[in-house]
Amino acid sequence: MSAASGFRLRLRAQPAFRVDMSPVLPAALAGSSAADVARIALRHGNDHLALGELFDVGALETGAPEVRLEGDLARFDRIGQGMDGGRLSVAGSVGDYLGAAMRGGGIAVDGCAGHLAACEMAGGRLEVRGDVGDFAAGALPGSMDGMRGGTLVVRGNAGARLGDRMRRGTVLLLGDAGDFCASRMVAGTIALAGRTGAHCGYGMRRGTLVFCGPAPEVPATFAGTAHDVRVFWALLSRSLAAQDAAFAGLAARRPQRVVGDLAADGKGEWLIAG
Repeated sequence: MSAASGFRLRLRAQPAFRVDMSPVLPAALAGSSAADVARIALRHGNDHLALGELFDVGALETGAPEVRLEGDLARFDRIGQGMDGGRLSVAGSVGDYLGAAMRGGGIAVDGCAGHLAACEMAGGRLEVRGDVGDFAAGALPGSMDGMRGGTLVVRGNAGARLGDRMRRGTVLLLGDAGDFCASRMVAGTIALAGRTGAHCGYGMRRGTLVFCGPAPEVPATFAGTAHDVRVFWALLSRSLAAQDAAFAGLAARRPQRVVGDLAADGKGEWLIAG
């Protein structure tokens, strides 16, 4: 069989245990044949099995490295983990650790994602059309730093601890956020179009939260300021509007600015434009 730059993997059978999909990366597969891809060993519970036992593999004529996954992959974890280029798309839902520690390229999921999506992401763009679970854009278990760069777009809702320990990058959430959104946040930007749960900004040290939907309840450990943010707001609102139409029209609003969490460093800011 001839080498190809892209591949379509169509799920043929659900696995008995969870499957680690981290070896399936567009740049790593480019230049392989469909037979080579079918022989890739995937961790399946405490054992391994060949990719071809679960997927029908077909070659694609693409100009750049690309992988298209089709089927309900809710039992498949670490899709796009460590990805550094190319394009990966999924027609269906996926498991945990989607795009964890990815550094470049683009991932698009036409479904929902499990826990820890985009955790420690450092570059590229990850978009989920459905919901994501807990700790999206957060830190890996045992790690101190969460998302470090790139852009995460979630068109559904997010679970608890969105952006926990987030250090850099941009998160756009078009739905609602769970409890402890932006907890222990160090830097970066989170823009929310929907509602947020309890304890938002708990332990927040720096970074920016933009509320474009319903105004949140401001905690007692946050305080209002009289700083002139018109120039910063004009630049930020323009940048957010370029990312998604849900954030268009922000430039015409005058946001309320509060800072906190005063129980931590107290340099995080909320821009409440709802």
